Amino acid sequence: MVVPATRGVVEECLRDGTLQVLIEAGAILAAPGCGACAGLHTGILGKGERCIATVTRNFPGRMGDPSAEIYLASPLTVAASALVGRLIDPREFL
Repeated sequence: MVVPATRGVVEECLRDGTLQVLIEAGAILAAPGCGACAGLHTGILGKGERCIATVTRNFPGRMGDPSAEIYLASPLTVAASALVGRLIDPREFL
């Protein structure tokens, strides 16, 4: 699940082709906003789920269930990992 921070980010990703690549890789695009990272609505984690995110905080329950695993990484690492479905070094794509 991809939750862009703003509509501007969505528009930029549409222009440069990033969104197309992510959707072809199986990503689900959610409405822009802070729902997932704040644990408020769309994209919150359930019991035993894990995610990689570019948020600035990481503590149990931050993004949903306290048993969920949250990995913090750079935008490049998050995007590359989303493409292959596991944590990877983004330099494989550079």
